[in-house]
Amino acid sequence: MTTGTDGATPPRSDTQADTNRFDKAPELALAWHRDGIGAVLATVVETWGSAPRRTGAQLVVGGDGRIEGSVSGGCVEGAVILEAQEALATGQHKLLEFGVSDEDAFAVGLACGGTIRVLLEPVGKTLEEETLEALVLARAERRALAYEVDLRTGAGHLVNAASYPARMRLDQSGIIGEDQAFVGVHNPPLRLIVVGAVHIAQALVPMARIAGYDSVLVEPRAAFGSAARFPGETILEDWPDEAVAKLGLDARTALVLLTHDPKLDDPALQAALGAECFYIGALGSSRTHGQRKQRMIAAGFSQDDIARIHGPIGLDIGAAGPAEIAVSIIAEMTAVLRGRAT
Repeated sequence: MTTGTDGATPPRSDTQADTNRFDKAPELALAWHRDGIGAVLATVVETWGSAPRRTGAQLVVGGDGRIEGSVSGGCVEGAVILEAQEALATGQHKLLEFGVSDEDAFAVGLACGGTIRVLLEPVGKTLEEETLEALVLARAERRALAYEVDLRTGAGHLVNAASYPARMRLDQSGIIGEDQAFVGVHNPPLRLIVVGAVHIAQALVPMARIAGYDSVLVEPRAAFGSAARFPGETILEDWPDEAVAKLGLDARTALVLLTHDPKLDDPALQAALGAECFYIGALGSSRTHGQRKQRMIAAGFSQDDIARIHGPIGLDIGAAGPAEIAVSIIAEMTAVLRGRAT
């Protein structure tokens, strides 16, 4: 059973909606183009200094002036919108460069200024509708892709994620080929599957939202996984191995096991060890984790497989209480995702 609005993915908090709105620029650009409004996709292709948004951030500008997303936190959007209208009229791509002054940078919460370069691509012109359609489909199917575009000609095409393993792992879009091309990373949204609707989960799920994760709780015990304890969350009451099979496990998924109960944790753990989850964490003491490893060995998993399990879970920050333990888990997930030793 899934709790939420009409059994669908539940509405998110305003914070999460604001965080994820920036990630929908390709989908909006395609929709606005097909609606006859016209659209230009603006992408940050390079930054220097204390730039407000990271490389790869996107803003979509409609032919009627509507916008969604951000390339600078507000300090150059006005100029980008004007330039985008011109690009839409001419059908030509543009590469813009802005210096963000110390005063403007301070206004958007930065200590000092920076410089950004922004690529404008009119949809249906230099950014072909078929290319954008294929990208949007891949994103909907949770398939990682990269988008290469020649900054001189504006010609772009999609490439397999395997062409840029390091960039894909780090979500690191950027300039390639001596400043002549840009590669944009399009990974599936990060996802967190939590087995066990315990007190730590009540703190962990909202934190994960802020960090950009789509979260699902798996809890077959109705008293634990109630809507009253987790209002607005997606809660699956299936047995954990059935739940993860239904959801699917991939390289953008983190699995966190919080029940302490081998009957609940182990089926999901075994599924994760056979998949590509970037993070697997399990709550429990060192003694509990030792027993867990022995069970996995008995189930036929190798030492290399078992080494993927982070247990006891979380970075050792001296956490006390559910909220601080949740912080330590998010920190460890981030360190693993970004390739930092933990």
